[in-house]
Amino acid sequence: MPGQFPAIEPYVSGMLDVGDSHQIYWECSGNPAGEPALFLHGGPGTGCSPNQRRFFDPQIYRAVLIDQRGAGRSRPLASNLDADLSANTTAHLIADIEALRTLLCIDRWTILGLSWGTTLGLAYAQAHPHRVKAMVLGFVTTTSRSEVRWITEDVGRIFPEEWERFSEAMPDNLRHLPPVDAYAIMLADPDPIVRDKAALAWCNWEDAHVSLTPGHTRSPPFQDTEFRLRFARLVTHYWRNAAFLEEDQLIRDASKLSGIPGVLIHGRYDVSGPLVTAWKLHRQWKTSHLHILDDAGHGGGSQFMPLVIQSLSEFADL
Repeated sequence: MPGQFPAIEPYVSGMLDVGDSHQIYWECSGNPAGEPALFLHGGPGTGCSPNQRRFFDPQIYRAVLIDQRGAGRSRPLASNLDADLSANTTAHLIADIEALRTLLCIDRWTILGLSWGTTLGLAYAQAHPHRVKAMVLGFVTTTSRSEVRWITEDVGRIFPEEWERFSEAMPDNLRHLPPVDAYAIMLADPDPIVRDKAALAWCNWEDAHVSLTPGHTRSPPFQDTEFRLRFARLVTHYWRNAAFLEEDQLIRDASKLSGIPGVLIHGRYDVSGPLVTAWKLHRQWKTSHLHILDDAGHGGGSQFMPLVIQSLSEFADL
């Protein structure tokens, strides 16, 4: 994206044993003596990419990236049916973040989260507000049951043809269930053909409902069989459990963020995660500022990157 900093390699990385047979990959790039910042990736299940290091000014920030449980270079991957998803919840991810913060001897850090990363970032900040200096959240979600119902059922009114294909991929014996539950069952089927067909149908649906982003192109990782299964298993696992949070918990408890400066960036064309969620959060979080992108959906927009970089620059001076 225009405005990103030059490509950079980590100066240190490692695997952190967090228990439950899980190890998470972490890395640091930029200035070892700089302002600590944590990037939280989307999905859940996408893992981090080298380009995400480029959000942070390497002269100013000590940027920490992690692959959340089951994703990226962390092990075991959620695409492995032996991976214990019961040990992969929001509470587990929050504990992993705290374990890494302690390992790296960081007192407070600025958080940058995108999409699902905004849900995780909000949950972490509300659990440990004294560890968060500031937050930049792009394409805001809280993974409530109403949001999950919208993205897996109601948004089909906007994409009826694509939703019909998505729903018809479910076998007759599962069609009485909400789609997110039916797909979670299909993705855990012992037959690899069933799993792959379900993962492909799920990722095709994901590509459909984010397609209103101007300039949208199909997600390249969705071409990879392992990535599709890992991604779809983790998304359905978290979505069917509403991120293991109480309904509207993150908006209800937004007052816990009082005093933490926050920037919310959201596209007006985002039908995957309608703007109302970011609006409600902003109204409850008095020290936040909401930027509405009139040329963006769930991603993209000409002003997204400049706003992220400007916000991180301003927060570095706090």
